[in-house]
Amino acid sequence: EGEVARLDRHRQIDLEIVRRSDKAKGFEILPKRWIVERTFSWLIQSRRLIRDHEVCMDHSKALIHLSMSRRMLARIAA
Repeated sequence: EGEVARLDRHRQIDLEIVRRSDKAKGFEILPKRWIVERTFSWLIQSRRLIRDHEVCMDHSKALIHLSMSRRMLARIAA
């Protein structure tokens, strides 16, 4: 939460942090959480994005865009 809160706010994006309930016992589906987890699993399929090799944030962003573009192109071609 702390690192995310310090990000530049040059875009008009509202960030909502979804926390697990203190009363929850065992597994509980959190709203919108599956979208994030699914996207992370797609990104991990790109070998370069498995580890944090990039020092510069712009390089990481570029690789994420490249990975997701490749995924979208594959879906269009299928």
